[in-house]
Amino acid sequence: MEEKGEAMASHSESIRWQNLDKSVLWHPFTQQSDWEAEAQLVIERADGCYLIDSDNNPYLDGVSSLWVNIHGHRHPTIDQAIREQLERVAHTTFLGLTHPPGIELAQRLVDLAPGRLQRVFYSDTGAAAVEIALKMAIQYWQQCPSPQPQRTKFFALHSAYHGDTVGAMSVGGIEMYRHSYLSLLFPHIEARSAYCYRCHLQKTYPSCRMACLEEVERVISTHAHELAAVIMEPLVQAAAGIYVYPKGYTRAVWEIAKRHGLLFIADEVATGFGRTGKMFACEHEGIEPDLMAIGKGLTGGYLPLAATLTTEEVYRAFLGPGRTFYHGHTYTGNPLACAAALANLRVFEQEETLQRLELRIALMEEWLRSFHALPIVGDIRQCGFMVGIELVQDRKTKTPFPPEQRVAVRVIKEARKRGLILRPLGDVLVIMPPLAISHPELVRLLDITYAAIEKVAEEVLS
Repeated sequence: MEEKGEAMASHSESIRWQNLDKSVLWHPFTQQSDWEAEAQLVIERADGCYLIDSDNNPYLDGVSSLWVNIHGHRHPTIDQAIREQLERVAHTTFLGLTHPPGIELAQRLVDLAPGRLQRVFYSDTGAAAVEIALKMAIQYWQQCPSPQPQRTKFFALHSAYHGDTVGAMSVGGIEMYRHSYLSLLFPHIEARSAYCYRCHLQKTYPSCRMACLEEVERVISTHAHELAAVIMEPLVQAAAGIYVYPKGYTRAVWEIAKRHGLLFIADEVATGFGRTGKMFACEHEGIEPDLMAIGKGLTGGYLPLAATLTTEEVYRAFLGPGRTFYHGHTYTGNPLACAAALANLRVFEQEETLQRLELRIALMEEWLRSFHALPIVGDIRQCGFMVGIELVQDRKTKTPFPPEQRVAVRVIKEARKRGLILRPLGDVLVIMPPLAISHPELVRLLDITYAAIEKVAEEVLS
C-alpha cells in the first residue's frame, strides 16, 4: 500500500512538471502544438546507459542524449574531474587569460587530431565551431602570403547539415531548416551528395564507380577561383538521415579540393570521438583537413564545449597588426568543460573504448541484417556506431510514407512503451547509443527496435 502511495505521489509530481513545462518552455526542433497535446517524459536522473523518468521508469538511451554521451551517464571518472575542478575555479575568461585545463586539453586534441592540425580555438557548440572555421577560412585568404580576397564562397554538399547559426545554415543543404531564413543566409555553391539508396543519377553502387563525383569535380572546378573552402562531414551525412558515403568518397572530395588549392573543412561534430569506430572519421581515409570542427562527444556528454582545430599555416596568417581573429564567446574554454573533456579522453584510454567498440559494431551489423525481413524497412545504413533505418511504404519502388502518417514517430512511441528512447529524422530511425553500451543492453535495444517497427508495420499495412 505504501509503495502504491509513493507511486501515485511520484506520478502526480510528474504531471506537475509536465504542466509547468508546457506553460513556460519552447523546445528545439519541436512542433509545440504536438508537444502540448501529449504526455511527455520528464527525465529526472540517469545511470549508465539508462535515463530514468520522474515516475522511476528506466529507458535505454538509444541516441546518446542527442549523439553526445560516450561512456554512459554518471561516469565516476568524469564526475570526479568536474568536482575537483569546482574546488579550483568554475569559470574564468579566455580573453586575455588562460588556465591549465584549457592548455592541457588543447595539447591532447592536437596529439589526437588527424594530419597537421596544430592550433585549437574553443567555442561551446558544434554550430559555433563550424561558424568559426568559415570565418577563419575567409580571413585567411585576405591575409595569407599570396592574398586572394575574391575567395569568399564555400562548396558544400546537398543535404548537408552543419548547424543552426546563420553561417552554419548558409552552408547547409536541408531546405526544411533553411527556407524561413533565406533572407539572412549567404549563398554557397553545392553539388548533389552520394545518397546511394535514392541515387539522383539512377545508378547502382559499386557498378556506378561513384559517378556522382563527376558533378562535384565539375562544380568545384568551375568555381575554384571564388571558393575559400570545401566543407563536408566525413564518411556520413548525419542529420540528413545517416547517409553513408561509399568507401573512398570523402577522400575523393578532399583530393579535388587539394587539386584546386582550396582549404578543406572537416565537420566532425557528429562523427568525432569514436562514433565511426575511430577517434575521428577522417582517419578512415587518410584525410588531412585544414580546419576541423568538433563538439558533441568532446566532453563525453557532460557539458557544452566545442573546438575548431587548424594548421600552423592558417594560424600564422593571423599574426601581426590588424590581423586579429575577432571572435569569442563568454564561456570560451570554460575550465569545467575542459576538465570534463580531459577526463573523457582519459576514459577512452583506460577503458580501451575504441578497441572494445569493434565487437559492438560487428554485433550491431549482424543483428541489423534481420531487420530486412520487416516489410517497411527500405534501407539500413551503418557507419560504425551510427545507424539509420529508412522506413518506406513500398520497398520495390522505395515510395515513402505520406508525411501525415508520421510512421517513424509511431515507431519511437512504441519503442518508448518498451523502455527505449529513439529519435527519428523524418522517416529514418536513428540508432546511436553510448559507445559503452554492454552486449546485453545492445541486444535489448535492437530487439525493442525490431518489435516496435514490426508492430507499426502491422498497423500501417493492414
